[in-house]
Amino acid sequence: MKRKRIVVMGFMGSCPIAGVIWQHVHYIVGLQRLGHEVYYIEDSARIPYNAETFDTSNDFSYATKLLARLANEFDFKNRWSFCARYLPDLPTAGLSLRKIRQLYKSADAILNVCGAQEFNDDLLASDRILYVESDPGVEQIKVDQGVQSTIDYLQRHHALFTFGENVGTKQFPVPTHGLNWFPTRQPIVTDLWRTRRSPPTGASFTSIANWSTSGLKDITWRGEKYLWSKSREFIRFVNAPKGAGESFELATDIKDEKTRRKFSKAGWRFRTPHDLSVNYWDYRDYIRRSKGEFTVAKDQYVRLNTAWFSDRSACYLAAGRPVITQETGFTKIYGNQGGLCGFRKLPEIAEAVREINADYQRHSRAAREIAREIFEAEKVLASLLDRAGL
Repeated sequence: MKRKRIVVMGFMGSCPIAGVIWQHVHYIVGLQRLGHEVYYIEDSARIPYNAETFDTSNDFSYATKLLARLANEFDFKNRWSFCARYLPDLPTAGLSLRKIRQLYKSADAILNVCGAQEFNDDLLASDRILYVESDPGVEQIKVDQGVQSTIDYLQRHHALFTFGENVGTKQFPVPTHGLNWFPTRQPIVTDLWRTRRSPPTGASFTSIANWSTSGLKDITWRGEKYLWSKSREFIRFVNAPKGAGESFELATDIKDEKTRRKFSKAGWRFRTPHDLSVNYWDYRDYIRRSKGEFTVAKDQYVRLNTAWFSDRSACYLAAGRPVITQETGFTKIYGNQGGLCGFRKLPEIAEAVREINADYQRHSRAAREIAREIFEAEKVLASLLDRAGL
């Protein structure tokens, strides 16, 4: 593939939590390994969040210090910028605003990761912006409901990609109204997660989750409400550890004491998520020290049969840690043959745990193979650029 100038746009500086950081790093490193000249730009009116103080403010020093450190660690030094579009004089750190504007005009492709980048007059100088949707369902429903601002925004992109691999097929119930959605996957630089070590004695099936997202992207479609939070799905399967005869650990922050006690009685352990959120290397090490992952999917992904899959779960797989996760339709495409088990009902969880425990090393190898075959960043991103016609 001919070397290209590619701009990755996202929000890992303004939302500097570990899962978001790794999601963006995989795009940057994966594109670099394909031989491209890669830049990372944040140019948003979004007020940045400080993961240490838990506050949002106009001060973007925390964001820029983080981006500078990441640039040193992942080899995009002198190829990043943060533009505080929310301030009238458009101050920047890293590359200057003049250089940002030049990049928008000269880039062969601009990746709008997670669809988080709003348009501005500078960015609209490009006609090579690729929309990469990580949360399928909401935007398709808005299009079906005729929300013109959403339709205009999506149509302004050169191509549309989604982690919902069923979007645009008969398996997905929401009409796409002529918009062409390309399926894509979470790119994972698998060697960043590889470990030769077996999980320590007593290691648990774990997961990392944000509990309090209810209402954030909930949406009603054709008389039914579809929820964006995972909390309801976790509650549905609260007895999973009891049925499996094994304790599960969840790194999350449940504020409601009654709910927390209910989970504890069912065999769940809890771990504070805040240090994992702040330190992306601790986040990686937590996954690599786990026995595997048990998790659920958001209600929207499940009931709309999106075939979505979690980038965090793909990181567990890359670490050779088997994954047991709620079915969204993905097993029609991959998985359920060792290393990765989908479930719809409670008894299926216990069966998956038994199978993994019966031959852990086989499932560990299979998990790693799935990550390399399905989610390897170079494969995923080469396919994305090819199908975008770039």
